[in-house]
Order: sequence, then C-alpha cells, then structure tokens
Amino acid sequence: AARLPLLALADPQAWHQAYARWLRRQAWVATALAALAGAAWIWGDSLGSGFVLMAGLLLGAALGLPVLLNGLLSALLGRSRSVLGQWFLADCRQQLPALSLALMALLLALAANIGAGSMTAGFRQTFADWLEQRLSAELYINPQTPAQAQALQGWLPEQPAIAAVLPVRQVALQLQGWPADLYGVIDHASYRQHWPLLEALGEQPWTQLASADTLMLSEQTARRLKVRLGDRLEIPVPVGQWAPQVVAIYADYGNPRGHLLVNAEHLLAHWPQLTPNRFNLRLEPSAAAPLVSALQQRFGLDDSRIVEQAQLKGWSSQIFERTFAATAALNSLTLGVAGVALFISLLTQSQSRLGQLAPLWALGVSRRQLMLLNLGQTWLLALLTLLLALPLGIALAWCLDTVINVQAFGWRLPLRVFPLQLVQLLALAVLATLLASAWPLLRLYRSQPADLLRTFAHED
Repeated sequence: AARLPLLALADPQAWHQAYARWLRRQAWVATALAALAGAAWIWGDSLGSGFVLMAGLLLGAALGLPVLLNGLLSALLGRSRSVLGQWFLADCRQQLPALSLALMALLLALAANIGAGSMTAGFRQTFADWLEQRLSAELYINPQTPAQAQALQGWLPEQPAIAAVLPVRQVALQLQGWPADLYGVIDHASYRQHWPLLEALGEQPWTQLASADTLMLSEQTARRLKVRLGDRLEIPVPVGQWAPQVVAIYADYGNPRGHLLVNAEHLLAHWPQLTPNRFNLRLEPSAAAPLVSALQQRFGLDDSRIVEQAQLKGWSSQIFERTFAATAALNSLTLGVAGVALFISLLTQSQSRLGQLAPLWALGVSRRQLMLLNLGQTWLLALLTLLLALPLGIALAWCLDTVINVQAFGWRLPLRVFPLQLVQLLALAVLATLLASAWPLLRLYRSQPADLLRTFAHED
C-alpha cells in the first residue's frame, strides 16, 4: 500500500490494477470479519463471544474503511465538473493506501470514544434516575440488635413527624450456589411509586406481591438463575418447601449478590422470629434533624446507623465517579494516538507528495494554493472518517450496553445517545487532524521552487 503512490507516477495502468487488488483484499477481509461478528451475535452466549462480536465489528469496519472512502470519493468525482476539482478528488483516492492505517486508527479511536462515552454517560444518567427512584425514603435506620429493632418498631409509628414507617426484613441464603438476599417488605404505596420495574406479570404486580405467593427479583438474579416471569423459584426455608411465582423483574445496578423481594407476611411465615434489620422512614426533610437527635438520645444510635437520603446518594455518586474516573483520560489517549499516527503518515509521505504537486505548480498553481488543497484533502478524508465513525460508535455502545454488560454483570443498560457529546468529540477530532497536518503543510509552504523542479530532474 505504501508503494502505490510511487507506482502511480511510474506506471498509471499498473497502479490502477494494484489499487483494485488492494481494495478487493480489504473488502474480502472486512466481509469475513463482519460474518464472524454476526456469527458471534447469533450463536454466542458468553462473555467471550461478546468480545468476538465487538472485535469483529471494529476490525471489520476499520479494514472496510478504505473501501467505503473509495466509493464515496468515486461518487463525488463523478459529480465534479472542474479540472482542479477532479484532480483534488482523484488525488484523495491515490492517498488512501498511504493514509489508510492512520485513518483506521482515527476511526477506531473515535468509535471507542463514542461507544465508551455513550455507555458511561448513559450509565451515569440511568444510575442517577435509578437512585432518585429507589432511594425515596428520607431516613434509613439500621438497628444494632433484634431487641432494639422491636423497640424501634413500636416507637417509630408514634412519632408525628413520620409519615410512613417501612420496615425491611432480610434473610441471607444461597440460590443454586449463588449468594442472595431475600427481603420482606410491607404493602405500601411508596413502593408502587418509587420502585421501577423492568418487566411485570399483569398490570398490578405489587398487589400480587401483597396477596399471592409471589416474589420479585433483580435482573441479574433472573439471568443467573435462568428464570422468567411466571416461573416458580424454589427458595430454601427452615421447614418444608417454598416456591413462589415470579411476578416482576427490576433493575439493581452494581449489586454482586442476588436480590429478591417478597411480602413481609409471607417471609414471616417461614422465619417467624425475624425482626426488621432496617427501617425506611418517609417524612418532611425539615423534620429529619430533630428526629435524628431523638433517635440518638433514646436508642444510642451512632451516625453509621442513621443515614440520610442525600448522604446516601452522595456516597453512591462518589463511588460511581471514582469507578469511571479513568474513562475520560483513556478517551483522550486513544484520540491522541490516532492524531500521532495521522501526523506520522502525513510527514512520511510529504516528500513523495512533491511528485504529485509539481505538475500543478508548473501549471501556475501557487504554493499557498497547493497548501490549501492539501489541507482540504486531509480534512475531507478526516471528515468522511468522522461521519463513518458515528454509526460505528453507536453500534459499539449498543454492543457494550446489551451484550458485554449483560454477560459480565447480568444487567442491561438502555442505549442513550448524547448529541452535544458527539459534537464536542467531532470538534476535538477536527482539531487533532489540523494539528497533525500543520507541520507537513508548513514544510510544503516553505519549500522552494527548486525543490519542486527537482522532481523533473530525471524526466527525458
């Protein structure tokens, strides 16, 4: 590929034949990788097949990039009417073999930035919405002992500042060898309003949870245990057998343990001595501070046992931000590497480019115009690459959200696209392209007429 521009000067017919063979080889390999990605998507059901899908998608798109760029430039060339415009587009096609690796690196860097950025920003938005819905109580009380839990259960409903007391009972168990937590909750409107469900059996799953022998479970628990809506799940109990029906599946992001919900009365039927291990309190935010003081004075609860909603959300957000702190740095690094690759490619071919530019200079095109034409060619190739990177990046985000995330963690993220983020990334990529082409263009602008004349030194 690197020798094709030189071959264009020595033997144009041989160049066309070599160029066609190069395009066919690129198209064949790209098609094979696309077929591999399709096979991994259709028949694969593991994290390994997910990575094969993602690798086939990225490598197939990268190797197919020159073929697509050649097709776009050929279409534009057929519409051009000016001689200089036809040379501009034909010369862009001639540069494709030499710049293909740099443009592939730029495509992969942009797609990775779009995919990872969309997944991270989408996870942040989804996680924030999920926290707003799930953390609806203003105070969370964790008693120290079962005796203290019984005392709190009698004292809390008597406080006029508390609008609702939602006791939560918990049992740790093993489901098919996987650690899980079974929670018993009371029937209350707060759960209906603030506990989002991904899937539900019927229109009133909370009513079914309160009245029938049913349960709800998290998405990753359902995937791990391979249960669906309407199935019955066997739960180990101290005496007898218990197999409640699954009536709903909900999201529970980031929890490494299984998470299940049943009605508190059904839980107490199998664990009658179980006391609440947490109380979720609904009250006005202004009444939280006096109530915290009363709890500390009466029950001796320290700050670790009394958690306010804002504090809990703050902890969760800090953990999230620390988890994805390296994403922005990695995105910038990949884009920087692509810019360096483009710079090296342009610098390497800058000397050989004089052979293509010398005839234009001899026909009266100034060095300033030559510089602008070269800049326009670089930007045209980069812009077409950027446009092709958009659907590839969105496809990568879909792969991360719906395949990799599901196989790795058991839960799926909704695909979210942020137009402002895409515009900022494209602007940054254009700037990186400009910086990469600045030094080769400056060398061309500073070249002397004698440098261009030397290209004709061996002409007969």
